[in-house]
Amino acid sequence: MNLNRRHLLAMGAALATTGPARAQSLPRLMCFGDSLMAGYGLPSARGLVPQLADYLRDAGQNTQLINAGISGDTTYGGRVRIGLSIERHQPDAIIVELGGNDMLRQFDPVKSGRNLDAILTTATEGGRPVLLVGINAPAGDADWRRAWSRLWPALANKHQTLLLQDLYAPLVEVAPEDRGPLMQHDGIHPSDLGVQRIVQHLGPVAAQLMQRLG
Repeated sequence: MNLNRRHLLAMGAALATTGPARAQSLPRLMCFGDSLMAGYGLPSARGLVPQLADYLRDAGQNTQLINAGISGDTTYGGRVRIGLSIERHQPDAIIVELGGNDMLRQFDPVKSGRNLDAILTTATEGGRPVLLVGINAPAGDADWRRAWSRLWPALANKHQTLLLQDLYAPLVEVAPEDRGPLMQHDGIHPSDLGVQRIVQHLGPVAAQLMQRLG
């Protein structure tokens, strides 16, 4: 499948680094994913990547974060663009967060798993530290959901990456009737407050990832 012009333009936008230029000596963490990484529906400074940058800074991890998220992207789209993103940004470490859109479209987890496998193969080349971020399927056939749930640890084990099993775990643990302030109106993307909770969940593992750089 060829990438269309719109996808190529979106890729170009996602390849911009987050925040002001920083010293090249800072380790570079590429946040590679979909709308959750891209900060869909939020002010530019309140998306997941900027808030994660603040978390790492406050934790004493001086890191240059690169937002390589594209809204609507799938594992196949990630497979197509991972090499280009690495070539352009030369990251020292990578967070891979893809699969949510595959789930929304009821894609076969086996096929999506092959795409993620290819992404991780490229991402970990040369011993580069990688964090795989999963997400639990919110609805669907029980066997299909279990297949997705088992996919994340299997891939992390194969590629020796760090793993965050479910990015949305801190939101799911909130009772549905109290979850409104944590979500945008579409019921899919987190609000600013929701992102804050997610970053508190993701941040410690991201800090652990950067510590692997030595």
